[in-house]
Amino acid sequence: MSLSIISLGGSLIVPNGHIDTAYLKQFSACIRRRLKKGDHFVIVTGGGGVTREYQRAARALTALTRDDLDWLGIHVTRLNAHLLRTIFRDVARPALCKDPTRIARPKKYPIVIGAGWKPGWSTDYVAVRIAKRLQASMVVNLSNIDYVYDKDPRKFKTAKPIQEIDWPSFRELVGSTWDPGLHAPFDPVASRLAHHAGIPVVIVNGKHLDNIENVLDGKPFKGTLIR
Repeated sequence: MSLSIISLGGSLIVPNGHIDTAYLKQFSACIRRRLKKGDHFVIVTGGGGVTREYQRAARALTALTRDDLDWLGIHVTRLNAHLLRTIFRDVARPALCKDPTRIARPKKYPIVIGAGWKPGWSTDYVAVRIAKRLQASMVVNLSNIDYVYDKDPRKFKTAKPIQEIDWPSFRELVGSTWDPGLHAPFDPVASRLAHHAGIPVVIVNGKHLDNIENVLDGKPFKGTLIR
């Protein structure tokens, strides 16, 4: 049995404030094709821009602690996870995984859906924690970018895509501090855990489903490998 840990970015589930049902239908078809090959999955959903929208609104209305901001994001990820679980209800474990320290390998159901855990930890961290516990070979991070860049491509036209990078170099790029609503290719705290645990992370554009299958099949792919 092949087990893959997928971190599904909230920006793919709810881009621009609207649920992308067309994408979710295609994503479901892709995963179901893999199930027929015997693959099993743990899919951890992020919060994306919806999380940041809730956090902006809350900040505008009152003073908040970091825990308050984190809990807003956690509940957004759990709502996204419940949505995904309904899409896979015939093949996914009925209960969400909210605690990565207690998860078991998928058996009766080939898919487990996970979400945010507790303040201080992103869903990237949850995905890496699950990969470590279940001894998965890597984490596949699906986002809305094709590559990690050497600097922010939204600010710098000279930003260059990175196809492969080691963990020390990547951690220099993203820093070391987690902040609620942080917008980074992969969370710094999750990066530290993956680095120390020796878990590779692949970052690819989740819109390109054929490319995702290339990753899962060990074929050449378009994206960034961190190891």
